[in-house]
Amino acid sequence: MKTYFDQEKLDVYQESIAFCGWVGDLLSDFTGKAAAKDQLDRASTSLPLNIAEGNGKFSHADRSRFLEIARGSALECAACLDVLVARKLIATERIVPAKERLVRIVNMLMGMLKRFSGRAEFLRENEGTYPNDYDHDHEQEHDQSCDHEQEHQ
Repeated sequence: MKTYFDQEKLDVYQESIAFCGWVGDLLSDFTGKAAAKDQLDRASTSLPLNIAEGNGKFSHADRSRFLEIARGSALECAACLDVLVARKLIATERIVPAKERLVRIVNMLMGMLKRFSGRAEFLRENEGTYPNDYDHDHEQEHDQSCDHEQEHQ
């Protein structure tokens, strides 16, 4: 599929969109009202939206703020899934692939946050298999263009 915006090139964005699709399928199976279901819908939507908005910011502080919000949304999604299991609205086996995807998303966000955040020493999640210098070509190009713009100011 053709990409139109920089965030579409990010693996973390693609994973978050796939997670949103999974949540949509899951929620279509639910009947009735459940607060955790509604919160899962909102948090899963917030995840790619904040990744996209953060990726569009020029300053590292602004970018980090939105990536932190996205990370919080991913953790909130995991908690919503736990609540749905605890309330016996969904089987544990059904959420395992989703939680594994959320772990990948959080790990990628942590790698990005460690790169952009001035508060990286306060971040607690283990990065797993993603290195600290997790880069994408367009992020490097974006940073170089930002540095170039700052030099001319």
